[in-house]
Amino acid sequence: MLDAIAARVTDPRFLGMVLTGIAVAATAYTLLQPVLEPDRLGKRMRLVGEEREDLRRRERERLANKTSLRVAPKAYMKRVVERFSLERWLGTETAKKQLTMAGYRSAGAETGFLFFRLVTPIVMAIVAAFYVFVLQVLDQPFTIRLMIVIAALLLGIKAPELYLLNAAKKRQSDIRRGWPDALDLTLICVESGMSVEHAFKRVSIEIVTQSVVLAEELAVMTAELSYLPDRRQAYENLATRTGLDPVKACTTALIQAERYGTPVGQALRVLSQESRDSRMNEAEKKAAALPPKLTVPMILFFLPVLFVVILTPAIIQVFR
Repeated sequence: MLDAIAARVTDPRFLGMVLTGIAVAATAYTLLQPVLEPDRLGKRMRLVGEEREDLRRRERERLANKTSLRVAPKAYMKRVVERFSLERWLGTETAKKQLTMAGYRSAGAETGFLFFRLVTPIVMAIVAAFYVFVLQVLDQPFTIRLMIVIAALLLGIKAPELYLLNAAKKRQSDIRRGWPDALDLTLICVESGMSVEHAFKRVSIEIVTQSVVLAEELAVMTAELSYLPDRRQAYENLATRTGLDPVKACTTALIQAERYGTPVGQALRVLSQESRDSRMNEAEKKAAALPPKLTVPMILFFLPVLFVVILTPAIIQVFR
């Protein structure tokens, strides 16, 4: 039995048949592999496209359902503002600019800001006086407690402005992150033959999945380009609403391109590269500032634990 199997395996004719069958099977597999193998790349691209459409739909729904201060002011707020003429002695140009940069651009927003700027210091002063004089939480002299109430009053005056400043910075940070990508998309649209208005309109639709704030600002600028008599005013309004240097540089380039007929694509390409370089420089600056910031936590938290781990075995040995 074993001799027959060995003779069969060592037969040259049998070996030739086996090798021929293997070669035929390998050739058939090579030819049929593109047909039998699933299109993984196409499947992934379809999944990415579907996910992108879902994200865009969710962001649009959130924008549609989003509530803000850009509505009519409430009646009691309007009565208080008009009765005490708060716009004359509490309204400032800086506050109006911060309202615009924070995304609150209606008359209702300004009325609400003036109302809270009047009410907030009064409420905070009353709460502070209740704590320090009625509840007597602090066992301090009368002068110290009065100074605490005055400090709460001043903090209440500045609180609405601090809120606007914080909201404006968050909005600027969001716009700064998405601005280079928006310029790249605008460059692609312009070089494909689209006009500036249609390019920004298309970019405002595409960029909504990355930055809702930037999409809103671009949509507002596109609307202003349609109905304002001077296109320059629309670009300047965008720079004023954002308050960012890259956006101001872009709007200046667009104004000069329309005035002198210079190519818009080249200007957008240079501005996009500068925006990316600026974003990279900001990241490098934060990374370079990290070691000094970690020095104090390391001294306070890491070094004592390290000393305990190193010295504890030696102390145990000494006591033994």
